[in-house]
Amino acid sequence: METRELRYFVVLAEELHFGRAAARLGIAQPPLSRAITQLERRLGVRLLDRDRRGAALTDAGRVLLREARTALDAVEAAVERTRRAGDPDRPLVLVTKAGASHDLLRALLDAVEVPVEVLLCEVGEQAHRLRDGQADVAIMHRPYDDLAGFDTEDLHVEGQVAIVPAAHPLASRESVTLAEVSDVPGLPIARWPRLDGTYPDGPGPEVRTQSQLAQLVALGLTLLVIPASSRAWQWPEHVAVPVTDAPDVTTLLAWPPGAPVSAVVLAARNLVADRSA
Repeated sequence: METRELRYFVVLAEELHFGRAAARLGIAQPPLSRAITQLERRLGVRLLDRDRRGAALTDAGRVLLREARTALDAVEAAVERTRRAGDPDRPLVLVTKAGASHDLLRALLDAVEVPVEVLLCEVGEQAHRLRDGQADVAIMHRPYDDLAGFDTEDLHVEGQVAIVPAAHPLASRESVTLAEVSDVPGLPIARWPRLDGTYPDGPGPEVRTQSQLAQLVALGLTLLVIPASSRAWQWPEHVAVPVTDAPDVTTLLAWPPGAPVSAVVLAARNLVADRSA
């Protein structure tokens, strides 16, 4: 298969409409239709069910969408890493969620003996930045982040806190349980996207960015449970309350196998050893 065919299919699978997909790709609709038909013949499966209103993915089409995105990311990453490898003075790029593990990040940057550029992202974006070659190494969290295919080095294990509006009665509590924060009248827990981009069911608002979430909490419209070190971004209108029975979260470094990140990993190991001493 050609990357062009995969790109055509991914755009069509996202739009589920040949006309919109063709416009997005900057081509006429007939060449797109022929390319998809040729792809189906080559694979020997039907990828889409078509009707006058548009198209719908078959089971085979859903599999190819997932695999095609991975393949296209790998091609893009190969190009990006090759270009960066040609620059001997380039810094390592470390990607991390904005506001997460701030103290640990600062200590790590102080300990690393090579130039490091920090790339800040939103929740759940680190894996994509690693896979498409924009970053060399990431600070991520188990069990929340997508770690499939990466090498990892554990850095820190911590508990979680509930971020609640300062004016809410829960803000005066010394601690809470998951049951107590999961069903608060008038203060539903925020819903983050899963690894596949879908949201869990529930009454809470769907959120995707830290700033979006921070304002919703400050307005008294939601609460959330996060690793304790991620509260660096909290506002004066927020209060962090320990959640006694929330599962521990492991902060770690993650990187694609073979990435030139030995200096960062060594610094991280020394940092962990120093903190354990």
